[in-house]
Amino acid sequence: MQKNLVLASSSPYRRDVLDKLGLAYRSKKPDIDETPLPGELPSALVARLAEAKARAVMHHFPNALIIGSDQVAVLDDEILGKPGTKSNAVKQLQQASGRCVTFLTGLTLLDSATGKATTEVIPFDVHFRRLNDRMIDRYLEKEQPFNCAGSFKSEGLGIVLFERLDGEDPNTLVGLPLIRLTRLLEQAGVEVL
Repeated sequence: MQKNLVLASSSPYRRDVLDKLGLAYRSKKPDIDETPLPGELPSALVARLAEAKARAVMHHFPNALIIGSDQVAVLDDEILGKPGTKSNAVKQLQQASGRCVTFLTGLTLLDSATGKATTEVIPFDVHFRRLNDRMIDRYLEKEQPFNCAGSFKSEGLGIVLFERLDGEDPNTLVGLPLIRLTRLLEQAGVEVL
């Protein structure tokens, strides 16, 4: 019997990325506390939260493969959260100017029938151009990425902020690494092609 596929997320960005695979799935918002534990490293945080999101919805889907994902942007070993406001976004982009920000994405595939979960952490490096205040202000006015970690949308105009990108899968920047997800789904018996 084919297992249902579930995305444990309410993110429209993650849904847009998962739609690329052309697979039928449902999505369910997980209700979890995303507060980092004392002394928790960013990679441990995203791994823990990706699995926690999948486990938070598993009781709704007893025979499903559940995808959990979580992402943080890291600069100087500090997590850059979602800015929320323009002034915070300005500070984040000024801080990132001319530097490399690493995005860490935790990805979990959980079989709700067995409780077995596979979790990976996928890094992706974004090398920013040198940005002046005018560039930052014009970008933020046009795209208003205040709900995006790192204060940009790579799938939009944010691409002009970068010198280069280093990573195995550009979808990782949007919060769902499809290359790794495809491998995990195939290992679980889902034929993507």
